Amino acid sequence: MASDQQTRPGIGELAKDSARDRIGVVMGELGGRVQMRPVRGGVEWNAMPDRVVPLSAREELSARLTVKNGNSRSGL
Repeated sequence: MASDQQTRPGIGELAKDSARDRIGVVMGELGGRVQMRPVRGGVEWNAMPDRVVPLSAREELSARLTVKNGNSRSGL
């Protein structure tokens, strides 16, 4: 059976904080917490490592589309 360390999303990957029902990018770990940032940028929040889970295919597609739409609005 895989450990949590192997199944938890890594730095730079999209993930879901299931405790807050928020999707963000994993920025790092500090003090036993996972630091996450909203997909379109903003203030990081701390999540419990056992509550940070990979996205479903639908959630990932939606998050990536949000980024693309934001980039097209800003001319990137």
